[in-house]
Amino acid sequence: MAKNLFNKVWDLHKVTTLESGQEQLFIGLHMVHEVTSPQAFQMIRERGLTVLYPGRTFATVDHIVPTADQKRPFSDPLAEEMMQAIEKNTAEFGIEFFGLHTDYQGIVHIIGPELGITQPGMTIACGDSHTSTHGAFGAIAFGIGTSQIRDVLATQCMAISRPKVRKINVTGALAEGVYAKDIILKIIADLGVNGGIGYAYEYNGDTIHNLSMEGRMTICNMSIEGGARVGYVNPDEKTVEYLRGRQYAPKGEAFDEAVEFWNSVASGPDAEYDDVFELDATTLEPMVTWGINPGQAIGVSAATPALSALKPEHREVAEKAYAHMDFQEGDPIKGKKINVAFLGSCTNARISDLREAARIIKGKKVHSTVKAFVVPGSKQVAKQAEAEGLPAIFTEAGFQWRGAGCSMCLAMNPDKLQGREICASSSNRNFIGRQGSPTGRTLLMSPAMVAAAAVSGEVVDVREFTRQPVTV
Repeated sequence: MAKNLFNKVWDLHKVTTLESGQEQLFIGLHMVHEVTSPQAFQMIRERGLTVLYPGRTFATVDHIVPTADQKRPFSDPLAEEMMQAIEKNTAEFGIEFFGLHTDYQGIVHIIGPELGITQPGMTIACGDSHTSTHGAFGAIAFGIGTSQIRDVLATQCMAISRPKVRKINVTGALAEGVYAKDIILKIIADLGVNGGIGYAYEYNGDTIHNLSMEGRMTICNMSIEGGARVGYVNPDEKTVEYLRGRQYAPKGEAFDEAVEFWNSVASGPDAEYDDVFELDATTLEPMVTWGINPGQAIGVSAATPALSALKPEHREVAEKAYAHMDFQEGDPIKGKKINVAFLGSCTNARISDLREAARIIKGKKVHSTVKAFVVPGSKQVAKQAEAEGLPAIFTEAGFQWRGAGCSMCLAMNPDKLQGREICASSSNRNFIGRQGSPTGRTLLMSPAMVAAAAVSGEVVDVREFTRQPVTV
């Protein structure tokens, strides 16, 4: 089989095949944060071990960090304990740490790319399911659990079974008001939340390669929501230009040598795959989730599905979704009222996301029934936004401008839904309880759609809001 990028990179990093049938894979880059790492560090201490290659591990804080008031000590004792643990662990083991005291703190999957730490041809691991984001650069990136974090810290390797590779070929020009978020929601809706189990997803086609790097990151970020182990895009000239000059990227002749390697790992025209899925992007419209997993998504002009129209294996979860959301079969998604608008997360809190949302709401006001806030994905994103005057646009419209962090995406911090609130969210998961309230409800959509909903007080088609050129 002519190798695709996934198998090229895997084979370059494979150490051996284990008796279990799994393969031992060397991890070129390890990223850690404050929530999933404390137990792993304690495990290696208890075994009298150390971090084998501290220069290959980078740390930040994002999950439990408050976004409204970041003064220490945090009001939440557990959050403060986690902060102190990562400060101690990184200092003890000599790990680069982008804490609140630095200019580079932010969501782990945003700071890796923006600092040039993430590069093509790497194997990357992090104790967070959305590590697949880094695949936008032609890396293969895995979300891992605490015991695997321990293994990578101690050995720089982990045991894993090699998945198959599915090529997802997306072709055609996107219509106005349709974004990367809509592409990935449509893919998950079509293939299902379990459709990618046992697979790595390679996103290909002219639609993908016409996206910005930030758009590609959005798509790779949500691969895990479709059940895939990883998702990636082949590196190209956009990848190279994005990384050129970034803090941790190679410099001078070393950069030119790196580019040669990066290009060599890309899938060639003769690359073979275990499966191929085709998507015509010209048919897409803005997508909105109606249920309790990201696969329960429809176009903004559509109505929620009849149970009888669903596959039998999907009906039970759909019934549960209707009960939780208080929606009915055949309801139009357009016009659903919202209480909260959240712009943030590792999926959609980059500068291009904030620019597009600001373009939608400029000169308008947040609806009187909506609480709206913007949480930039990193301090660097916030700095760029401030240079462009974006915070003023948001605050004048009635949004709250917050500090960098994961915020309401998973609500391991003070940002939570209350009671039965419905949130228009640019994040990645609409699971029951995900945003902090066991009865709260989440509608996933693009940042532009969130901005439009914030102003309208309900789900609207962003294409009705503006006819200006799309920038993302």
